[in-house]
Amino acid sequence: MAAKRYEERYSTMFSYAGWFLLVSAVLRIVFWIWSGADIPFHVTHFLGVLCTGAFMDLGVLVFFCLPFSLYLAVFPSKWNGSLADKMLVHTGFVAVMLIQILTFFAEITFWEEFKSRFNFIAVDYLIYTYEVVHNINESYPIPLLLTGVALLVWLFWWLFQKAGIFAATFQGKASVVKKWSILVLNVILVAFFSVFINNTTAEWSANRYENEIGKAGIYSFFAAFRSNELNFRQFYETMPNEKAFRMVQHSFLQPIEKQAPNFSVRRNVIDSIAPIKNNVILICVESLSADVLGHFGNTDHNTPKLDSIIDQNLWFSNLFATGTRTVRGMEALSLSIPPTPGRSILKRKDNEHLFTVGSVFKQLGYTNTFLYGGDGYFDNMDYFFSNNGFTIVDRNRGLASSNDFETNHYSITDDEVTFENAWGVCDEDLFNKTISYTDTYVKTHTAPFFHFIMTTSNHRPYTYPEGTVAIPSGTGRKGAVAYTDYAIGEFLKEAQTKPWYANTTIVIVADHCASSAGRWELNIANYRIPAIVINAPGGQKGEINKMCSQIDLFPSLFALQHFSYETNLYGHNVFDPHAPERAFVGNYRKLGYLTPHKLTVLDEQGTANAYIWDRSSNTLHPTKTDTTSVAKAIANYQTADYLYHHNGLKE
Repeated sequence: MAAKRYEERYSTMFSYAGWFLLVSAVLRIVFWIWSGADIPFHVTHFLGVLCTGAFMDLGVLVFFCLPFSLYLAVFPSKWNGSLADKMLVHTGFVAVMLIQILTFFAEITFWEEFKSRFNFIAVDYLIYTYEVVHNINESYPIPLLLTGVALLVWLFWWLFQKAGIFAATFQGKASVVKKWSILVLNVILVAFFSVFINNTTAEWSANRYENEIGKAGIYSFFAAFRSNELNFRQFYETMPNEKAFRMVQHSFLQPIEKQAPNFSVRRNVIDSIAPIKNNVILICVESLSADVLGHFGNTDHNTPKLDSIIDQNLWFSNLFATGTRTVRGMEALSLSIPPTPGRSILKRKDNEHLFTVGSVFKQLGYTNTFLYGGDGYFDNMDYFFSNNGFTIVDRNRGLASSNDFETNHYSITDDEVTFENAWGVCDEDLFNKTISYTDTYVKTHTAPFFHFIMTTSNHRPYTYPEGTVAIPSGTGRKGAVAYTDYAIGEFLKEAQTKPWYANTTIVIVADHCASSAGRWELNIANYRIPAIVINAPGGQKGEINKMCSQIDLFPSLFALQHFSYETNLYGHNVFDPHAPERAFVGNYRKLGYLTPHKLTVLDEQGTANAYIWDRSSNTLHPTKTDTTSVAKAIANYQTADYLYHHNGLKE
């Protein structure tokens, strides 16, 4: 009888635990099926995922059960079933169920977008509530979803009520010893999972999808929250700093300055030809994967403008993004540096007065401007660019637009906007602002200019002005790609009518691909992006097929312009036949060093993995690591991390 009463007092907690484990397992199976051919079915792997998932779910469960086990331990037994007891139990149950069901829905939408459990992206998005809330509202039927969540919470409350689970909780009793035994066990399990179990515990498979499905969403979220910045020397394989810097310095084609410290990449680039000081406009296009363009094999014909200008200009067909987020693309393009683990430097502290590509332009007498269709507060863009020598133009509603060029920051005003969504104004409005801004600039300035433009339209909810392209607004990424292509075409058409166009080079490149997910720890094909140089200095045209990295784009452009300059950038001039073919690709944990046929990956477990890359089938075949590739990977990533932490990236 005592055992029965003991179980009854804890019936709500135990029943909730069973419900959570069951629903989590069902969601895991849904993700498995959803992944389709990316997970070849093997019974042992399937069971391994379920068992790993149950273990990770237990880690979540003990945290959620801790408040209830504490409550049951300290609440006096004589008050069991009182009004206070009922109110606290029912309120706690509804609150926990609401959190869990909302989390399950959020996991489904996150998986749809990123093919991953919650990660650092989810953590970052919590900071920018305006953009994220509006994006969700524009992408999904929120009233319907919230109604559904409320109904599910009520349904499960009703089922627990109907089954007599609450009644048993209020009528049951447990001895002090049993209550405190459960609490102590709960605390021990919480401590065990907090100290000894990392999110990487679930990563036992070579298939990334199996590892992600085996994780638990809430556990993954808090793991990402804790590891938003990773200490390279603590988590990754390293070498002596002297050796690392020697290797990186040796890879450069210019000598390191003798007066520079040993731990430096600062050097001078000398060109014997007079510089061509073309204006430069960089259009960094949101999520423009290479495989959406016809020149990269796409047959949807959604990018007629871009495909038509490729043949008439200089373009890179074998260029790879360094990361999977906009801030990583901006970091690579502006700082020309391999991606350091954890969050992007754009979002870190002490990122002011860094040596950027803008520093090179400034040496040559240029004026730098960053133009963005959204509020530059998002992802710390405004702070980074304004503190690194750029004037800011964005959708900051708190500012009045100004054309006096004495202020460092002004806004795209309401009367300049024809369409906007959660992420900002449509690309046409951003490009129109660029045209008017440039027109005003050239009337009052003789110095050449560098514009860094960041677009937003090719992003969920994929909305744009109706009637611009054949695909209806808000129906998916294909329509957004077609609209972005249309907007770029309209911008080029208008720019060609301007007197400043003749001596202006326009560079079009993606920040990252639309999706980086895949079965491999780094899915290489999903890092390949296009880059097009219009009005290239010297009239250069044609395809550049040499494998290169996003960080090489501006050093190569500087070479076309015959710039002589002091540099602290990691990028190479790809037009030099001696420049190595390599690319840096990564996410916030995995750091890849890619050569034409091989990928070396460093991970935060202090290990290195190697793969042969079969480009024809886009598959990676595990192989033995070679010391040369591993050493080059470590040297580049370690020195980049060292320079950031020791102010070596400063101007």
